[in-house]
Amino acid sequence: MRLIMERLWVFMKATGVVVEYNPFHNGHLHHLRETRAATGADVVVAVMSGHFLQRGEPALVSKWARTRMALESGVDVVIELPYCFATQHAEIFSKGAISLLDRFGCESFCFGSEDGDIDAFLKTIQFIQTHQEQYDTYIKEFIQEGMSYPSALAGAFRKLGNQDSVIDLSKPNNILGFHYLEARNQLGSSLEAYTITRESAGYHDEHFSSPSIASATSIRKSIFSTRGNHEIESYLPASSVQELERYKGEFGGLHRWESYWTLLQYKLLSSSKSELRDIYEIEEGIENRMVEYAKSCLSFEEFMTKLKTKRYTWTRLQRMLLHVLTDTHKEEMRSRHDSPRYIRLLGMNTKGREFIHSRKKNLSLPLISKLSSADPHDIHLDIKAAEIYSLGLQDPNARKRLLRQEWSQPPIMMS
Repeated sequence: MRLIMERLWVFMKATGVVVEYNPFHNGHLHHLRETRAATGADVVVAVMSGHFLQRGEPALVSKWARTRMALESGVDVVIELPYCFATQHAEIFSKGAISLLDRFGCESFCFGSEDGDIDAFLKTIQFIQTHQEQYDTYIKEFIQEGMSYPSALAGAFRKLGNQDSVIDLSKPNNILGFHYLEARNQLGSSLEAYTITRESAGYHDEHFSSPSIASATSIRKSIFSTRGNHEIESYLPASSVQELERYKGEFGGLHRWESYWTLLQYKLLSSSKSELRDIYEIEEGIENRMVEYAKSCLSFEEFMTKLKTKRYTWTRLQRMLLHVLTDTHKEEMRSRHDSPRYIRLLGMNTKGREFIHSRKKNLSLPLISKLSSADPHDIHLDIKAAEIYSLGLQDPNARKRLLRQEWSQPPIMMS
């Protein structure tokens, strides 16, 4: 009987999703259900950002709390996207995530997009490859004119000329989807790609416009308002709401940039200009503006509002400042973001455990379930990120408990 079960496990079909779950909401639940339907997968593997996210901000709650949210709502396996990929611009973020899904044994991946048509994505990739030289030239021209990099990409694509059956690369989820496919092609992966249409709320929407689905941005805005959790209950699974409450009860609060403002301010004012220039993504003299405004601003929001320019998007500036906060230097990031060096397992359910059992002997990367078994050099940035993340809590004992999880928490197991 056991032999028969093991043979069945070998043929379990797995699909991957790239997520942050900040927090897990009904839109994510819709994505999961549609992913299973579209791919016919037996197992859904989520590669999830750790404590800090792609937009350069701290997650509301720890990666362990968000792993529980994911498993409670139907994800079968959660693995971590390391700091050196999770806090990057779209190209490197996508490369790290798709590489992990490929090396973990998934047959496919599925992402949400504004377009919702995978053929249009494939035609767009082909169209840009055909006009690559001109496309790159337009990007450089737009950046020299002072455009932000995302705007330059969208502008270059438009300047190539309106083509039939291509996607709109000014839309945030379309942009990520494009880079997922680009990463898959660059890696030479056989992962099959699927996309589903993003429902109702836009990625950056700050207001509730649907009775059941809202953007994570609007949910976070409501959480930090005086209205509390009552307003968000219609937009999150009950298990996510309960996890948010549990986390606040255990650790005394949630995480956001304002909690780290004095730490960032100290770092900016105590560092020399040359030291700041060595921080990853700091360039073109932006460190001078950072130091200038750090002297007078009373909050992170005020600081960002004054710092933002046409060239630098809010997201790009947040990533720079995150690397300042974590003292992450150019060389140590560049030496790591070529490809992931390990797979860190955060959680699984029974089906996910069976899948891992069937594949782990064939994995080409170390599967880490205990941090003590990892190469210290490989995990250095993730350890440092966890240490800094814990400082966002006011209670020293809560900080100690949260940081202890980084070393002692085994993968979360759910039935």
